[in-house]
Amino acid sequence: MEKIISLTKRRGFIFPNSEIYGGLANSFDYGPLGVELKNNIKKLWWKMFVTERDDIYGLDSAIIYNSRVWEASGHLKNFTDPLSDCKKCKARFRPDKLDNPKICPNCKGKLSKPRQFNTMLKTFLGPVENSANTNYLRPETAQGMFINFKNIIDAFYPNIPFGMAQIGKAFRNEITPGNFIFRTREFEQMEIEYFIQEKNWEQSFEYWLEQMKKWLKKIGISEKNIVFEEIINKDLAHYSKRTIDINYKFPFKTDELYGLAYRTDYDLKSHSKASNVNLEYRDKNTNEKFIPNVIEPTFGVDRTILAVLLESYHEEKVANERRTVLRIVPELAPIKIAVLPLIKKDASLIKLAKQIYSDLKTKTSVEYDENGTIGKRYRRHDEIGTPKCITIDFDSLKDNSVTVRDRDTMKQQRVSINSIEI
Repeated sequence: MEKIISLTKRRGFIFPNSEIYGGLANSFDYGPLGVELKNNIKKLWWKMFVTERDDIYGLDSAIIYNSRVWEASGHLKNFTDPLSDCKKCKARFRPDKLDNPKICPNCKGKLSKPRQFNTMLKTFLGPVENSANTNYLRPETAQGMFINFKNIIDAFYPNIPFGMAQIGKAFRNEITPGNFIFRTREFEQMEIEYFIQEKNWEQSFEYWLEQMKKWLKKIGISEKNIVFEEIINKDLAHYSKRTIDINYKFPFKTDELYGLAYRTDYDLKSHSKASNVNLEYRDKNTNEKFIPNVIEPTFGVDRTILAVLLESYHEEKVANERRTVLRIVPELAPIKIAVLPLIKKDASLIKLAKQIYSDLKTKTSVEYDENGTIGKRYRRHDEIGTPKCITIDFDSLKDNSVTVRDRDTMKQQRVSINSIEI
């Protein structure tokens, strides 16, 4: 973890938030390369689960909802974590996350009996801070889809089964955030709510589990680092009848990367009752009316980034020196191609290199780099995961060809400038 944290700051992936003021614990900003990696993950997810399908409708809902949404959804009552205080050093912990829930991991003092703590982040709407104006930042993106269910039905009248998908920020007042970007109070989710008939829930659950496995493979996560955990009844969320956590073997512990839940008809039924709005679906073929059940695949954006970085990070010895390389799946790499003039003091090389750079930049994510020796530039691009480096040398001026270097194998191939593959 220390090496990943160091690399991400040094190379412009992830920075500590408010660092010039001493920072804000467990809050991070994404730098130029981090933004590209994050956007590539979200684009690939959207392409796979929305663009390439006919049964998923995209959505982008607000972060603050009518406060009655959280009453109806059960979050005000049930969205809680156990909280214990150390009687000696006064630190606070989630006892369910400790090896010994009775002993403080910091000072070995005795922990108090756990009490329930609502993890929604509270805010106020309007100029007066009182109970009448109390509201909450959303702790999940799911409710935005449930409260728009009727709008999708009325606007598109889709055939069941169908789903809604959303990528967006969520906020939780975590008791013990930590482990870099793994657990933060502000994070981003990629979620799907897939509406089905109750009789088909088991089949649909297994289908979405397979889709999530395909996604893991697509972003380069190895099966050997994934653990599927069936959540037992007493630990299920208040809305769930069945949940599987898809855990990743992080360096600090094996913990949740994604989740798959069968939410039954809990959410739509609760909102229908609380709002007095009919949220039934009418089947086009049978004319039957019913409240659909829901399968929910949930993907954490920030945890995906962390898993991708950990999975792709490698150190190896090359010619008596250590090479650090991020073997990120090319589709996710922040920079796809680096254009490198052999030396920066020759005007003819620079001119040709910039012509190639300008042409490629209209087609993919490219970086022009002329700083340092060619060897140092190769090492830098290995470290940020650039799949290909294109070197323009003096022969390029004669034969209109360049050297293409592969990140993973370090093999170099001479190709025509017109034959450069994107």
